[in-house]
Amino acid sequence: MKIGFIGLGNMGAPMAANLVKAGHDVTAYDVADIRVEGTSAAGSAADAAAGRDAVITMLPNGEILRAVYAEIVPVGAPGSVFIDCSTVDVDSARAAHAMAGKQGLLSIDAPVSGGVGGAAAGTLTFMAGGSDEAFAKAAPLFEIMGKKAVHCGDAGAGQSAKICNNMLLGISMIGACEAFALAEKLGLSAQSLFDVVSTSSGSCWSVNAYCPVPGVGPQSPADNGYKPGFAADLMLKDLKLSQQAAESVAARTPMGARATELYAEFVAGEGKGRDFSAMIERLK
Repeated sequence: MKIGFIGLGNMGAPMAANLVKAGHDVTAYDVADIRVEGTSAAGSAADAAAGRDAVITMLPNGEILRAVYAEIVPVGAPGSVFIDCSTVDVDSARAAHAMAGKQGLLSIDAPVSGGVGGAAAGTLTFMAGGSDEAFAKAAPLFEIMGKKAVHCGDAGAGQSAKICNNMLLGISMIGACEAFALAEKLGLSAQSLFDVVSTSSGSCWSVNAYCPVPGVGPQSPADNGYKPGFAADLMLKDLKLSQQAAESVAARTPMGARATELYAEFVAGEGKGRDFSAMIERLK
């Protein structure tokens, strides 16, 4: 396929590289003039999108997504699929779908889970929202860039799923950090608590796969000085999106609201630029 890729940051660059390795013709663009080996460099977002079978965007926020779509949708090829892998607010995702639809383009909102490591390894999970036809056309590309793609529903459903998932992740990581910090003060070793929790009712991904304590469980950012696998700044962004979404539909999310407050305090202080699991140091 002829693919346009816009947004070559920590996630976008390895995703584009995996498409090249799979034999696709990728034309890429980033405002920071980042280059990915094997791609053709475009001079603008519109140049990257014009005449392509598929256009993939990986952008920082909803405002930028809307601006980029305003530029690229008018040059989209009839029948092409526009795949947005950014994590943005649901309203912006639906606005992007609407712009694409007016031009007769297929569109999917498909935020990802799996972090930079998953992007590099091609093991991301895609949460997709859009029509059956759009999902079917995007599915072969999801298979290259990830290990799983879930069609969650219509326009905006992918973002809704991502926001709910990451709100739960933020809450569960704080719970894991609190438990290990309490265990230390009670004189219980982190390894002992891990051995219990990982096989008991407290079991969760934040403990089993991403333990916030160095030297316990599978290797995680805690073993690398909390260098980000998933930055606290990004967790705060997703938690804020969850609260914006909750407010828009009058949903009660008291734990999500408190997690947002705690990560806001953390990022404003010692947590900026660190992994979100480094929250344990603040709680200690």
